[in-house]
Amino acid sequence: MKAGGHASEDGTTDFGFERVALAEKQARVDDVFRSVAKRYDLMNDLMSAGLHRAWKAQLIAMLRPPQGRPFHHLDVAGGTGDVAFRVLDAGGERTRVTVLDVNEAMLRVGSERAGQRFGERIAFVTGNAETLPLPDAAFDAYTIAFGIRNVPRIDLALSEARRVLKPGGRFLCLEFSNVDLPVLDKIYDAYSFHVIPRLGARVAGDAESYRYLVESIRKFPTRGAFAGMIERAGFRHVTHRALSGGIVAIHSGWKIS
Repeated sequence: MKAGGHASEDGTTDFGFERVALAEKQARVDDVFRSVAKRYDLMNDLMSAGLHRAWKAQLIAMLRPPQGRPFHHLDVAGGTGDVAFRVLDAGGERTRVTVLDVNEAMLRVGSERAGQRFGERIAFVTGNAETLPLPDAAFDAYTIAFGIRNVPRIDLALSEARRVLKPGGRFLCLEFSNVDLPVLDKIYDAYSFHVIPRLGARVAGDAESYRYLVESIRKFPTRGAFAGMIERAGFRHVTHRALSGGIVAIHSGWKIS
């Protein structure tokens, strides 16, 4: 995996293996997720053979929403609600989650899935990770799962994450990463490039969107490079933990002041 995946000085950024204008990437990403929204969670189960559930469980275990005090959580790029529901189930009655996504089709799926189950404990907000429509120092924690690699300007998203966190707040990012094991990496590449687009075509009626998603993983920065970006955004005690041989990683950082 190359240490790319972010905007360059010439005003372009990665869209899978293509270089596109910054303004073009957001619209194209929107089209991808509008196309796959209704089958997004089903495809996650199929593509990962259910492993995404264990990865998200580890994310929530690291987050540790409290039981006895107010806890206001922000889940970005979480439109279908999968992570948000887990936070609410793990936290106490005073846990509140704001789900933010730039794609309204994804948010509609999440809102329909939530129904009346969580009442006023959950809110769905349309917004861009690069310019969050939220006040400073409003949240105790911020998560983004499998979303940050789709952001055109990752540095801005990280800066915004820090801005909306309270002092002592935690940033957690679950994202695909670089496979470390020599045999697994070849199996993973073959599966990613040959099986996943076919699954996308059969289940979601869209092979091209899943081809982009596979390519975007290969263009995302390495774990060390991304950790450096998190540190440059002002977070401290930055760590990363590889899971499943490096298929995914959880990155953590703290807003100290």
